[in-house]
Amino acid sequence: MLNSWFIQGRFKFMAISRDKKNTLVADMSELLASAKTTVFAKYDGLTVADVQKLRAQAREAGVVIKVIKNRLVRVALLDVETYKNTDTTPLTGQLIYAVSAEDEVAPAKILNEFAKTNPALVIAGGFSGEGLLLSADEVNALASLPSKSQLIGEVVAMLLSPVHDITNALSGNLHALLDGVEAKATS
Repeated sequence: MLNSWFIQGRFKFMAISRDKKNTLVADMSELLASAKTTVFAKYDGLTVADVQKLRAQAREAGVVIKVIKNRLVRVALLDVETYKNTDTTPLTGQLIYAVSAEDEVAPAKILNEFAKTNPALVIAGGFSGEGLLLSADEVNALASLPSKSQLIGEVVAMLLSPVHDITNALSGNLHALLDGVEAKATS
């Protein structure tokens, strides 16, 4: 049920209760405390269906999407020791927040990929896990990096490369030796 009243030809929505605000701030504080990266973007012009699609894509990547008033985010940032002194002046306008506790790159990647097909979404900035404010350019640069799982895969492949090379070299020499023994045996 939506609480509203009619004022001057428009519907005006009632403010959310203090208890609900406290719950939202506590939830956001908990998310921020465990976050490796938080990215925020302007989403003015996105439809509800677009936001739902973004949430689904983010969920698959382990990223939480939140739409919450900037004032409440500022209060949540003050509740987390890491972000107490973080500059919050970029938190203006309608913002959507993407938070990940698992991967530093995932929130930036998810919003960046979604923005390619939905120009109404514009990355505005972010916060690092160390409490630093990131500009939109820094977030876009972060989005261009490989994900944590891709980096781990590349490192494992590099570590296994010498083992594969030695195995291949030894198996090649063994084949040549066996071919030579076979040729000697048949002659």
